[in-house]
Amino acid sequence: MPEDHFAEDVAARFDERHADEAAPAVVDPIVDVMAALAGDGAALELGIGTGRIAVPLRARGVRVHGIELSEAMAARLRAKPGAEEIEVTIGDFATTTVDGSFSLVYLVANTIMNLTTQDEQVACFANAAAHLEPGGCFVIQVLVPGLRRLPPGERFQVFDMSATHVGVDEIDVATQRLVSHHYWLDGETVDVLAPPFRYVWPSELDLMARIAGMTLRDRWAGWAREPFTNESEQHVSVWEKPAD
Repeated sequence: MPEDHFAEDVAARFDERHADEAAPAVVDPIVDVMAALAGDGAALELGIGTGRIAVPLRARGVRVHGIELSEAMAARLRAKPGAEEIEVTIGDFATTTVDGSFSLVYLVANTIMNLTTQDEQVACFANAAAHLEPGGCFVIQVLVPGLRRLPPGERFQVFDMSATHVGVDEIDVATQRLVSHHYWLDGETVDVLAPPFRYVWPSELDLMARIAGMTLRDRWAGWAREPFTNESEQHVSVWEKPAD
């Protein structure tokens, strides 16, 4: 079982610290896409967290099941109105299985990078495909590695700086590993969090999908289906499992 970097000390303030990511202007376009892809079927969220996407998606009438490594994060989800209709299985989303099949499996907010080896990421694609109905879709939202914005010889890249938070990625180009250093500022107190990740290229994800028997259907620069270009800093990719 991978190490849980979202235990009680992180989960207790997770929603508060990421409130801007739960605003309707951010969430509604995501849920629009997910609801359209799920159709009349059910959805499986890998790394469901505290339910930022799952709860409003269930409110749209989509049946949602989640897999989550952190008991503490899942507890925050279960306490929310509407979450009583969302079943959560505790486990590693690369390998944990649940009963039933789904028209949609999805991962958002760079969560694929929580799997810190290529083998784990490949296993995740295989797990997603195994849960999909024929014709179903696997969706990932993840950043495009920003190495072109990294000065030669530099390993550190600031990705956020505000009055309450400083975020710095420490990048190892040789291994595609990075550590995201978070410094949360609260008066004279500084909380430090430094989870490890593995960044992954769009073409690499396409190959993982191909190994799992899926093909790329769409790739956008965002949830409004903006065109994906050389300048895109993230992508939303949709792979499809062949219909019978």
